[in-house]
Order: sequence, then structure tokens, then C-alpha cells
Amino acid sequence: MIKELLSKGANVIDVRSPGEYQSGHYKGSKNIPLDQIDQKVAELKKLKGPIILCCASGMRSGSATSILRNKGFEDVHN
Repeated sequence: MIKELLSKGANVIDVRSPGEYQSGHYKGSKNIPLDQIDQKVAELKKLKGPIILCCASGMRSGSATSILRNKGFEDVHN
């Protein structure tokens, strides 16, 4: 599923801390820590294509997915 989303131009958002992100991340991903997701909703709404949220274990990205779905996003994936 991830490969299919990426082929559709998905945006990968890494919700880990900046330090974790700097220690290694998916090439082309953008770092928006979980505690900043609410403040970045307007910026995220401007993105074209699906949004894939990722972190180390799936917990923070799961929370970010729920936050964005509650804000009206439909094409978001953990």
C-alpha cells in the first residue's frame, strides 16, 4: 500500500522529534513533530496527494492520523 501511495505522489510526514528525525529519516520526508501537527493543519491542507504519517513505533503517527482525520483530512495513512 505504501508503494502505491508514494506512486500517487504521497507526502511523507515524520512526526518524531527533530533529534530523532536527524538521526535518520525517509528521504524526501518532512519533519513535523506530533506536538506541532495542530499548528500545521493549514500548511498540510495545501499539500497535493495522500499524506503518510510515520514515527518510530506507529504510536505518534497514529495519534497524528487521528488528529488530521478529526480536522477533515480523508487521505491520511499511518
